[in-house]
Amino acid sequence: MRNPEKSALRKQFRRARAQMSANERNAATETINRLLKPYIKKGRKIGVYWPMGKELRLDGFVRAAQKRGAKLYLPYIEPHTRRMWFTPYPADGAKQERKRGRAKLHVPQFAGRKIRVHGLSILFVPIVGMDREGYRLGQAGGYYDATLSAMKYRLQAKTIGVGFNCQLIDTLPREPHDLPLDGFVSESGVLMFKHH
Repeated sequence: MRNPEKSALRKQFRRARAQMSANERNAATETINRLLKPYIKKGRKIGVYWPMGKELRLDGFVRAAQKRGAKLYLPYIEPHTRRMWFTPYPADGAKQERKRGRAKLHVPQFAGRKIRVHGLSILFVPIVGMDREGYRLGQAGGYYDATLSAMKYRLQAKTIGVGFNCQLIDTLPREPHDLPLDGFVSESGVLMFKHH
């Protein structure tokens, strides 16, 4: 069931993101990657993502985290289920196991020992839109929603949305399955949310 209001907002946010000039985007990407570095700790398990289309790239963060000995994981989508596993970030040159997704959204999937989201200390979540109360608008696949709701009664990984400031809005429309994130990092700084 598609929410027309959310669909319209997705278009609006994607347009805003696409309209950033190359210089703006590069400067913002550099700033965000720098702001994420305090989350790196040796041995800490951190979930990152493989950027699709014009999503924020985390290359600088990934390199720094690998250098400092953090363990990085990427989402792994099993066929016929929405709940994701996470597999170790591949060493340079590792071959992807398979591609997953519809025509445009090819998410590379890598082999390796899979863990569930509550095995991570932190999960960086890509966003299409984000509001000032911690609610995100995703690609509409439902993978992150299903994955985060499965964590509800367990040890919680800290969830941080990452994206550009042009993707931030005061409030997003909400549905019962929407879960707030713990924070949002954009080139304008770090926002942390308090949830009751």
